[in-house]
Amino acid sequence: MSDSDDFGMFLVGFIVGGVAGAVAALLLAPQSGEETRTLIKDKSIELRDKAAEQADVLATKASKVAEDAKVRGKELVDTANKTAADAKVRGKELVESAKKAVAKKPAVEVPNE
Repeated sequence: MSDSDDFGMFLVGFIVGGVAGAVAALLLAPQSGEETRTLIKDKSIELRDKAAEQADVLATKASKVAEDAKVRGKELVDTANKTAADAKVRGKELVESAKKAVAKKPAVEVPNE
């Protein structure tokens, strides 16, 4: 599993755990309905802000990973193009070498039996 998948699962677990803990605390705490509603509102705002912050962090990381992949992809294409060009030159050299070798060597005749 990749690091981003692990982080995503951690984030989901963190959010679900936080919500479950907040709900349990609200339902079990001895306070008035008005206090509970205020607490729910405050916690939901806090949770929204944390989620927005994490989304920004993830977007920044994703952008960096995408840029790194783009740079690495360009490097790989450039390397492949250079290797292909080198192979083409080397192939031409080998063909010329073979032509010269054939031109220098007299044809071998096989005697008839």
